[in-house]
Amino acid sequence: MTLKVTCQLIYLLEIHMNYEERDPYGMYRGNVNPGDVKQGPGPELMGADTLIGNDVYNLKDEDLGDIKEIMLDMRTGRVSYAVLSFGGFLGMGDKLFAVPWNALTLDTVNKRFTLNVEKDRLESAPGFDQDAWPNMADATWAKTIHDYYGTKPYMDDVIV
Repeated sequence: MTLKVTCQLIYLLEIHMNYEERDPYGMYRGNVNPGDVKQGPGPELMGADTLIGNDVYNLKDEDLGDIKEIMLDMRTGRVSYAVLSFGGFLGMGDKLFAVPWNALTLDTVNKRFTLNVEKDRLESAPGFDQDAWPNMADATWAKTIHDYYGTKPYMDDVIV
């Protein structure tokens, strides 16, 4: 087996793991059943590394891809975007999309995220490939993304 094929197989195995399966420290272990006494941080506070690779579905239960990266705004300490991979095969030919973090909802029953967008709308969303990332700190770019998904940038939040 070649190195490329081995890497693709590892990639396939990793993308089908949810946040509980990616939990190397056991932080979600005590929160398996709804009646359990709450232990650990989830689901209100989650480890970023355990969320990478989680599936994203829309409200029609269609698979939209998986989270490849979580983008942190180092100026504010807040999560700005999840980078969603969609399309392609075995991780090749995927198109990447920066989805505003506030457009995603954690589905704790199915152990995945939901995004309220039709599959064909996502296909025509502003995206990029892995060799040409946009400047996500650019305010004009951010406005385009938030307008597309119908979200408001957290920078517009009023702090009282």
